[in-house]
Amino acid sequence: MPSVQPRRTGILVPVFALRSADDLGIGDTGCVRELVDWAASVGVGFLQFLPVNATGTDSSPYNAISSVALDYLTLQLTPETLPELEERYHRVMVRFIGGPDLGRGPVSYVKVRQLKTRLLRHGYSRLCQFPERRAAFEAFRREEGPWLEEFCLFRVLMDEHGHEDWPNWREEVNSGEKARAWLAVRRGEDAGEIESRLGFHAYVQWLCFSQWREVRAHAASKKVKLMGDVPFGISWCSADVFFQLEQFNLEWCGGAPPETYFKDDLFVQRWGQNWGIPLYRWDRMEADGFSWWQRRVRKLTEVFDIFRIDHVLGFYRIYSFPWRPQRNPEFLHLNDAEAAARAGGRLPHFKEHDDDTPEHRAANLAAGDRFLRMIVAAARPNEVVGEDLGTVPEYVRPHLLSLDVPGFKVSHWEDDGHGHVQRGADYDNCAFTTYATHDHEPMKTHWEHRRRDLRSEDPADRALGMKELRFLSEFAGLPVPENGDFPPYDDGIRRALLEALLASNARFAAFMLSDLFALEDRFNVPGIASGDNWSARLPMTVAQMRSQAPWKQECSWLRQAIRRTGR
Repeated sequence: MPSVQPRRTGILVPVFALRSADDLGIGDTGCVRELVDWAASVGVGFLQFLPVNATGTDSSPYNAISSVALDYLTLQLTPETLPELEERYHRVMVRFIGGPDLGRGPVSYVKVRQLKTRLLRHGYSRLCQFPERRAAFEAFRREEGPWLEEFCLFRVLMDEHGHEDWPNWREEVNSGEKARAWLAVRRGEDAGEIESRLGFHAYVQWLCFSQWREVRAHAASKKVKLMGDVPFGISWCSADVFFQLEQFNLEWCGGAPPETYFKDDLFVQRWGQNWGIPLYRWDRMEADGFSWWQRRVRKLTEVFDIFRIDHVLGFYRIYSFPWRPQRNPEFLHLNDAEAAARAGGRLPHFKEHDDDTPEHRAANLAAGDRFLRMIVAAARPNEVVGEDLGTVPEYVRPHLLSLDVPGFKVSHWEDDGHGHVQRGADYDNCAFTTYATHDHEPMKTHWEHRRRDLRSEDPADRALGMKELRFLSEFAGLPVPENGDFPPYDDGIRRALLEALLASNARFAAFMLSDLFALEDRFNVPGIASGDNWSARLPMTVAQMRSQAPWKQECSWLRQAIRRTGR
């Protein structure tokens, strides 16, 4: 049963969005360290990040190519953090590849990847000149074992094939078994060359785990917890799927059911979200004691204190597509019969079962219970939070409470059962409350878009605008105008909303760092694969946030609000 835990304040910000004086066009572990110091000074109890696993060439942090390996883009690469990185080489490469524009505007992933890869290769080429660091690196390789060996081989093959999907790799290496045989041959032909290529990717992972472990230790010394994110799935084109194919079902792709809330995405409204992640063969995973999940969670406990399980609903049943996302456009305008004809007689639906009968609901609940108990046990003593947004079965929230796993409370979606908003004082302590995730509009934009909806010719838009503005106002103790003429978003509204969130009884209360300053840059628009996604950055460095107007004043207000609300 849920326990009563201290109420803590959290800030959500993607690592890539942070800035520091010496970052290389993207947020890094140095920025995170600075943010930890800021959090400690303000009274923020935890910092919430998006996944930091390796993603290949995809900028989405939810399309990881490994359940364990970390993203090298998060590395702070300076001569101070990497003794083997020559200062002159660093200076020349930063000027040559990045130039003065690298730190301006959104993340330029092409330039950032090119620059950081060159710096890392230079550092690796000189590692032998630093015996102590070389010894620490070799110890890391021995300790990490199979997952690191598989990941490094996968990355070598990715480099050779231009990051194509592994089924399109040449015949001699297009499966895990063939790749291992190929590696044995290469070691016999030119051991030095192949070992150097494998070693480079192992070196990168050594740096990633070293820096993130150091950041976590620093955060612990400041009494600030780091909150990570465990995506429900793993990329179809990942080292995990490649080498452990028996654990995954590639005939179906996981996603989410149709949703009218995302008005700009016709496919989501018609069919749902097709994330392209393979389904799990839960029977195979359970037969070997969930070793894959045990390893996945155990490795993340080295970096994070708290875990957000993304799409926790998938552990009960997952909405599944019989085609990969690359084929989405051809299904957009088809009816069910036409779509089934193209998909071998199959249509998207929940697996293993719809919640259409008592027996199916019971089976889904039993499955979720087995899987989540396993994950909570693997994470212990670290805390687990379940992101339970979307089409939520009636049995999920009571079940999460029984496991002492806080679910999400998005205030303007919480009805008290009598047509009004549920007050924060009535929240269970076992809850995580927020106004938005990384997938949603910032608060200012959301408020103004709902005001725009009030002027729409569509009655459904007007009804949505009225309900959410009324619920937000009721939650924050703001007046609800009888004529529906809600005022424009201003500092008074922003502060009232944030303080109401902090005053709630929820164990965790978090909001995006951008919402503290009424910024409108959006981190992600679901279903959009353009370069504009996952690239927005804050307009100031963490140091400027602490010392310069207007950021400093809002940080001071937050410190006082945290004290007033007893968090």
